[in-house]
Amino acid sequence: MLENNSFIICRCEEVSYQKLLETMTAFHCSPRELKLRTRAGMGYCGGRVCRTLIDEIAHSIHPRQNGIPLKYQPPIRPVSFGELGGENNDKQNT
Repeated sequence: MLENNSFIICRCEEVSYQKLLETMTAFHCSPRELKLRTRAGMGYCGGRVCRTLIDEIAHSIHPRQNGIPLKYQPPIRPVSFGELGGENNDKQNT
């Protein structure tokens, strides 16, 4: 890749390419284990931005590992219009 390995792969958790390489070299881990050890892909976006990069980095270093593929989870939960408009809060305060 680039000569400077300090560029950020996971912006949410601020995990650099260098950190991912060091972890892969030290533990020979699958993409899922790499995610758990470094927290890459576990930030606000839930891995929607960096998940494919983490998979590619892990498979480029240890191509024979067939681990559980990484998944992403939406960082949101359902919210009713009443909660957005503050109607539920007004009922609790009266």
